[in-house]
Amino acid sequence: MDNLFSHAPADGPEPAQTSGPDPVVCTVTVPGAVARAFVGFTEHTHLWWPMEERSVYGAGSYVEFEELLILETADDGRSAIWGSIDDWQPPLSFHASWHPGSSAMWSTELRVSFRAVEAGTELRLVHSGWEGAEDPAAARANYEAGWPWVLDRFVRFMGGAEV
Repeated sequence: MDNLFSHAPADGPEPAQTSGPDPVVCTVTVPGAVARAFVGFTEHTHLWWPMEERSVYGAGSYVEFEELLILETADDGRSAIWGSIDDWQPPLSFHASWHPGSSAMWSTELRVSFRAVEAGTELRLVHSGWEGAEDPAAARANYEAGWPWVLDRFVRFMGGAEV
């Protein structure tokens, strides 16, 4: 049997490739070593992430990377999963589903990588998989506007100049 589905024609046309919106790509540079930048991003997220504007529960909640999850916990104990990490390569990169404030059914993909450059560490964030969002175009536009602002807070937290 050439095909898993015996009733499917073996020489039929390939399914059309769908092309969604392009990924959002943001790159920033922070002073210091790669390991320091990775730890700053993943272990101290609660110190620089703008919880007041970009969270499920608002100011007073806490975001952390814990047991392959990106998790927000409210001051009253409620929690929301922002994403699930499926590739964890400290201190070089991680890849996660991304769905803060919505179901994993509507997740997108987030890849964050770190590499040494002359000025310190370059962080490159690639946010893609918009076809997984409930409204792909609106989700992409929201993150295209938001990621530079969020990453600027990380740069300042790490001791870099405001972008």
